Amino acid sequence: MEHWVCKASLFGHGFSFNVDTVITMWLAMAVLLLLAFFATRKISVFPSKLQVAFENILGFFWGMSDSLMGKEGRKHIPLIASLFFFIIVANLMGQIPFRVMELKSGELASPTNDINVTAALAIIVLIYYIAAGLKKKKLKFLLSNLSPISIFTCLIDILEMFTRPLTLALRLFGNILAGEILISAMLGLCAYFLPLPFMFFEVLVACVQALVFAMLTMVYVSTAVQEE
Repeated sequence: MEHWVCKASLFGHGFSFNVDTVITMWLAMAVLLLLAFFATRKISVFPSKLQVAFENILGFFWGMSDSLMGKEGRKHIPLIASLFFFIIVANLMGQIPFRVMELKSGELASPTNDINVTAALAIIVLIYYIAAGLKKKKLKFLLSNLSPISIFTCLIDILEMFTRPLTLALRLFGNILAGEILISAMLGLCAYFLPLPFMFFEVLVACVQALVFAMLTMVYVSTAVQEE
């Protein structure tokens, strides 16, 4: 489960990145852009199956945002839906037999089995819901987290604000990595038929984890912008 690490230097500072993760991440984005293009190319009142699928998914998120934040919540759907679509495509890429392609090191697995990717997604969520709260409630957003009751409560509130995205990153990373390790172990025991039930289960896990990430993001944004 090692990564293909490439080291480079920029302006005198050294850094490294996982080449296999970058490749699969860009592949996931390319697949998502192609799906979005074909789903929206010929929008019609008599929709295609792909258009129906996208409309049903977006309708689900619209309904959830309406119940949590009212009609105003729909302006946050672009971020939430984009996270959902990207994560589900990225998760499912681990089920594509890219492992037959030999790399210098590592393998072409799901980009979400890399903590760097899930942490980056979580940081995006953190910045977004803090910015949304500040835009909606100005200083009231910060004051609501600085409880005058006690310093202890104040520190817990601030800590909770920053640990929410951490749990998002670790949950997604842990579930996807554990699933791929399990499938690799089953392949080592018997390459025929034995891994199939686990691979089907991982498809379900990939969909569930994408939905959980998106729904928790919606909840966090809701708590940031709601007056109560």
